[in-house]
Amino acid sequence: MTSEGSFIQPAIPRFDGHYDHWSMLMENFLRSKEFWELVESGYIEPSSASAQTEAQRKKTEEMKLKDLKVKNYLFQAIDRTVLDTILKKDTAKDIWDAMKKKFEGNAKVKRSHLQALRREFETLEMRSSEGVTEYFSRVMTVANKMRLYGEDMQDVKVVEKILRSLTEKFNYVVCSIEESKDIDALTVDELQSSLIVHEQKFQRRNGEEQVLKVTSEGGRGWSWYLQRAVARMRLGYFDKRRDVQDISSREGLDNSNQHECQSDVYLAASVSSFLSNTI
Repeated sequence: MTSEGSFIQPAIPRFDGHYDHWSMLMENFLRSKEFWELVESGYIEPSSASAQTEAQRKKTEEMKLKDLKVKNYLFQAIDRTVLDTILKKDTAKDIWDAMKKKFEGNAKVKRSHLQALRREFETLEMRSSEGVTEYFSRVMTVANKMRLYGEDMQDVKVVEKILRSLTEKFNYVVCSIEESKDIDALTVDELQSSLIVHEQKFQRRNGEEQVLKVTSEGGRGWSWYLQRAVARMRLGYFDKRRDVQDISSREGLDNSNQHECQSDVYLAASVSSFLSNTI
């Protein structure tokens, strides 16, 4: 357990062959340690220490120690088989520049990757079986890859893409969002939160429809009597007992079926009352 006031040290990002992702993580790690300047500018060993003042020598020693720390981080992050291919390892900048040259790829390769990602981004469509969270995850995965290859992916571009690629059940939601919100100012997180709320409403409504849905199995089942009872009640001339007896005599129902039918009629009255209060 850590003591009060302490925190867990961030893990050193290991190079796994995906240079763009690793370099982003490693840069952030070194910036958090305030060592990134040594990678950008590099450490240059003074040609003559004797010509330096005491303050300059102290500063030089500090920079040298920092550079050694950065090199140590890079040695831990990069596998030995990769390090063996790097000839110049005098400073942290030497190692960083060698990794960039080996694995980042030239401009032509990066353009090719970016073009493929652009095509993938444009053809993304929400699947009918897919939830909002799942679809957002797919879109953001592609969008973040494009950012790594230098694409300027503002939130508005992702928001517009998602709005035009949702399934049909979200059509009225999209219209509502476009009319009521400033799309240029709408963030991806805000859009996702709004769509999840609507998705939950869809799911609730579908659940209620399943509960209220009555299926008829073979001929005039009890659902037929239920529907007929509701219709007659709405017309205002429904007398429960007389109508049940009338139905059962015409349909040839025995006493037990009459009782079942009568129960259905009472249920119809309850359903009718519910419908009149909700529709």
